[in-house]
Amino acid sequence: MKDAPEPALNEGDILVRTQWSGISRGTERLVFEGRVPASEIGRMRAPLQEGCFPFPVKYGYCAVGIVEQGPSELIGRSVFALHPHQNLFAIPASLATPVPEGIPPRRAVLSANLETALNAIWDGCCGPGDRIVVVGGGVVGLLTAYLAARIPGTEVTLVDLELGRRAFVEHLGASFAEADNAPGDADVVFHSSASAQGLNTALACAGFEARVVEMSWYGSAAVDASLGGAFHSQRLQLVSSQVGHVPSSRRARWTTRRRLDAAMRLLDDPRLDILVAEEVKFSALPEALHDILCDAQGIPPVVTYS
Repeated sequence: MKDAPEPALNEGDILVRTQWSGISRGTERLVFEGRVPASEIGRMRAPLQEGCFPFPVKYGYCAVGIVEQGPSELIGRSVFALHPHQNLFAIPASLATPVPEGIPPRRAVLSANLETALNAIWDGCCGPGDRIVVVGGGVVGLLTAYLAARIPGTEVTLVDLELGRRAFVEHLGASFAEADNAPGDADVVFHSSASAQGLNTALACAGFEARVVEMSWYGSAAVDASLGGAFHSQRLQLVSSQVGHVPSSRRARWTTRRRLDAAMRLLDDPRLDILVAEEVKFSALPEALHDILCDAQGIPPVVTYS
């Protein structure tokens, strides 16, 4: 942790005192471990990052805070910003998204991850009645299963190695299965475990001409994918999903700002509080971050600045 001078405001800026920030475990772990490929350094910059890869770098993109200075209509409002973990920051007002009325600020730290899940649902072209499988029960996988389960008539199963994920999955309206009992013949499969084993499980779950949406980012790691066997005879589609761009099917009408606004409105469900139930103090983050990023079982805590 480093001290910095109090932020100076330029014209059009606001001053935000952070209440909560979220840890995006998969991406932040790759940054922490210095595994951002040279070819992706520009694309993987957080919008308000300071410094350059590799680690150490000021990184993060799930901050919620109270506006202390700025336009009168924003002062006292809770806003979400794609800002690294920091207790006080200044940003252009255009980069802050007011948290909708009725959404607790703590829950709003899920905005970026829910936006990623929404983008994946679009990439998956899911529809009512579909049989949908999500492989990988991290926060993004859980949110993807949550959104998929809200589509009328869908059968949604989340597959994970950790039995402790079952309570989260069922609380969010989906079914749980271990990898050995993963369902087959799915219409759409989402993979978010960031492991070769998970990707191959996802491919095995897919039905004829089904779409497998790869949400994981592996950084500089090579991945063994089982593209032999039934991959071609089943005519499977393996497509990537990345939140940096709105899917082409919606790009003519949707901006990233409109997508974020939609994701924040979708947070209006108290069931999602299960994903922000644990917390760690900002002052304790330097000592705790390594263990948080390397924990393969638990849901990462939210960072509290009170």
